Amino acid sequence: MKEIQFTCPAPLVAADRVLLDHGGGGKLTQQLIERVFLPAFRSPALEARHDGGVVEAGGVRLAMTTDAYVVHPLFFPGGSIGELGVYGTVNDLAMCGARPLYLTAAFILEEGLPMETLRRVTDAAAEAARRAGVALVAGDTKVVDKGKGDGLFMVTAGVGSIEAPNAIGPAAVQPGDVILLSGDLGAHGVAILSVREGLEFESPILSDTAPLWEPVEALLQAGVEIHCLRDLTRGGLASALNEIASARGVGMRIEEALIPVSEPVRGACEILGLDPLYVANEGRFAAFVPAAHAEAALEAMRRVAVSSGAVQIGEVTPEPPGVVTLRSRIGGSRVVDMLSGEQLPRIC
Repeated sequence: MKEIQFTCPAPLVAADRVLLDHGGGGKLTQQLIERVFLPAFRSPALEARHDGGVVEAGGVRLAMTTDAYVVHPLFFPGGSIGELGVYGTVNDLAMCGARPLYLTAAFILEEGLPMETLRRVTDAAAEAARRAGVALVAGDTKVVDKGKGDGLFMVTAGVGSIEAPNAIGPAAVQPGDVILLSGDLGAHGVAILSVREGLEFESPILSDTAPLWEPVEALLQAGVEIHCLRDLTRGGLASALNEIASARGVGMRIEEALIPVSEPVRGACEILGLDPLYVANEGRFAAFVPAAHAEAALEAMRRVAVSSGAVQIGEVTPEPPGVVTLRSRIGGSRVVDMLSGEQLPRIC
């Protein structure tokens, strides 16, 4: 690889030149996965195209995942990079039907970072770990030259014990499944943007950052047959649905009128020219279950605070494969495609 260039969204144009989309949720990231990482590291766990890898050790099924966090700014309404570093990883485990157990963390610190900033981040991460019920068992720190690290980057990895009786992932999605959404969209992305751009809205908008194992556990305890779960982080709901539809080779149809977006977030997105379907969330997920289990699933999710606003927003269709369509409020239909890049970079 001769050159890595950070640029505006554009096609992946040559084998020796990689154009990145700021690291998340777009077509270019998917191209990197398909053309570089999967061929190099191909394994059954990676082929599942899920939020974590499922492995077996000593007869015990485990889920493993890792993620890096480069959010800017480090602190925002409703959270910080400390909470993101914990919740982002434990939520990926939860999406595999696994109870999060242990984390490791690495902190890449820029020379000159105030110690008070580091303490605030680590205190937030520690409190998030306690809330999520996980233990930090190993870690690492590195310091880079001033001007080379943007304050602080955080990398976490996690392991969890799978409690779902069946395999959860894109491969299990079936035509006829219903698509459930755990709550309203877009709060995290708009909260980040409000600080980044110095914007003030009439009603405060807080990040939805939260751990998601509790509603997943509620689904399992209710006996719901879960086919797939996906947290709606970079690229939002639209990218998550496209990724699953493409991996499984099915279509999806969603209803705009059924998708909850709070009035403050909707108004902010209209002002800023953003589509809430693509705005990142850090405490929301989509669940795919058989239609016969939809009512029980919604009832279980609504009993948990973080998913109390759960709704059914659409269904899985056999055709057209890999395509997500949206029925608008006025009755028309349009394709909801994967963005070439991301509306808001450095969001997590």
